Amino acid sequence: MDIRESFSNQTDVSLLLARNLVSSKAKDANLVFSPVSINVLLGLIAAGSKGHTLDQLLSFLKSKSSEELNSISSQLVTLVFADGWPLGGPRLSFANGVWVDQSFSLKPTFKEIVHNAYKAAASHVDFQTEFMIVVVAMQFVIAPVLVLLDCASLL
Repeated sequence: MDIRESFSNQTDVSLLLARNLVSSKAKDANLVFSPVSINVLLGLIAAGSKGHTLDQLLSFLKSKSSEELNSISSQLVTLVFADGWPLGGPRLSFANGVWVDQSFSLKPTFKEIVHNAYKAAASHVDFQTEFMIVVVAMQFVIAPVLVLLDCASLL
């Protein structure tokens, strides 16, 4: 795998998404868009996919395999979201996780990929009875970002 080619492909996908988003949803408006987050999310979905779904994701993401996506995402998460604050650089934050209804099980290999490649947690939740717990937990993740963007009124 040529890492430069892989990153170039991911950049192409990000630009395609951004162009479509701007032209359809934010033509005359402000827009906050995280292409890295979208790429990592789609890579994570691909890691748990197989068959035709996996083939479609790999084609869209211009990737040869889910292993390649896992490697790219791992490097992106490690490099892009490294804390540069102590050296006077930016402090970027990234919340990443998988929430699965407790009635489903996750394969150990998928859990390992989620943890190791995507630096995320996989948690089981009873969405029938614990839905509000999930909503509140997500607000704790989203709130600091909205405050930094001066969008606290969206909470």
